[in-house]
Amino acid sequence: MFLSVFDIFKIGIGPSSSHTMGPMVAAARFLTDLRSGDKMPGAGELFGLRASLHGSLAFTGKGHATDRAVILGLCGLMPDTLDPDLAEGIEAEVRKSGLVHPQGLPALRFNPDTDLVFDYGPPLPGHANGLILSAVDRHGNTYHREVYYSVGGGFVVTETELQKAAAGRGAAKQQPVPYPFSTADEMLRMGRMSGKTIAQMKRANEEVVHGSELDARLDRIWEVMESCIERGLTQEGILPGGLKVKRRASAIHAQLQSERGLNLTQPHQANDWMSVYAMAVNEENAAGGRVVTSPTNGAAGVVPAVARYYLDHCIGAHREGIRDLLLVASAIGGLIKHNASISGAEVGCQGEVGSAAAMAAAGLCAVLGGSNAQVENAAEIALEHHLGMTCDPAAGLVQVPCIERNALGAIKAVSAASLSLRGDGTHFMPLDNCINVMRETGRDMHVKYKETSQGGIAVNLPEC
Repeated sequence: MFLSVFDIFKIGIGPSSSHTMGPMVAAARFLTDLRSGDKMPGAGELFGLRASLHGSLAFTGKGHATDRAVILGLCGLMPDTLDPDLAEGIEAEVRKSGLVHPQGLPALRFNPDTDLVFDYGPPLPGHANGLILSAVDRHGNTYHREVYYSVGGGFVVTETELQKAAAGRGAAKQQPVPYPFSTADEMLRMGRMSGKTIAQMKRANEEVVHGSELDARLDRIWEVMESCIERGLTQEGILPGGLKVKRRASAIHAQLQSERGLNLTQPHQANDWMSVYAMAVNEENAAGGRVVTSPTNGAAGVVPAVARYYLDHCIGAHREGIRDLLLVASAIGGLIKHNASISGAEVGCQGEVGSAAAMAAAGLCAVLGGSNAQVENAAEIALEHHLGMTCDPAAGLVQVPCIERNALGAIKAVSAASLSLRGDGTHFMPLDNCINVMRETGRDMHVKYKETSQGGIAVNLPEC
């Protein structure tokens, strides 16, 4: 199994990888199908577009800006290249005109008020995040139709692709890599046989695919992460969506800066630095800014916060170490996605912030000199202590409890790395077993706690 670091860390926009980035990617894929000229038997000339959102995409789609994502995607825009500052204006123009103008296709009718449906009935059978896109001729006959599932972290599959994967015949042929581990046990065994660290094995795999461009692309991922932190530390005001959540990262950062150099500061102030870095990212995400899935948007603050903590607060830190941190983190994220899920709509927030904490803990442990066994242990500790965490965003917005949850996830990640470094890597629960527990817990979790905003914190807000 090989899942690239750039599959785990994708540059995109907020507020959600599964509810914003995924539907936008699905819409862009649908346009590609239309450009190929394929159409249903008996269909006439291409005239208009229709979309319906199902399951979690319907229940929390408004708060996650899924409607905007579909509109932008049907305009031919992609999350990694879209300027977030232009999104609102593009959406407004489509709502005003009732038309989209995708490149390589005629102007197509699409009135979001009537052609974009939030279906609150049963979810589609393949996944909790379902999306149906249709193109019609001027008589309303179906020109082309496709079912997509946004399965977390910006990954999108069609209904056919999902069925093939379930039958064990859906995986595309991959370029052979020297260390194709699909479990943590295989990863550790390959490390013992080769004498290489997890970072070295992951680098060797990535270089087969990305060659000499690898370091430049890793540096670009960190550049976007760091820029997101810096922007989040300077912005003030109220986040969009109606909850009237106030941005706090800027004020907290100012307080921390004013206390630098003082002799009398609390020893736990380091936690405040980690928290403010994570909150800065997730406030930007909530505002629809540019972020990096880590492994999702809802958990986008944990890995950048721990990486920034490493650079600013750890002895012997260097910027080249960020590359290894990202490589190791992506190795862990790939194992979790392959063997369980990173989708909050599928397994709850244990799959988002829990996965992010495991990734960050492993990456930090590695760059601080941890052995492969200590790195695996760090990931397991962090994931184990997020098991059972629900995904219950208030009003479907990635704000409460998501922003603070990222801050605490970063703190747990650093604590897990530190605990592991104090030992020799031996521990009771292997990471593979912990990932299996997360999958089983998610399977048994009630749907109201899996990104539908029908339970938990989402329905227990103060009445004011």
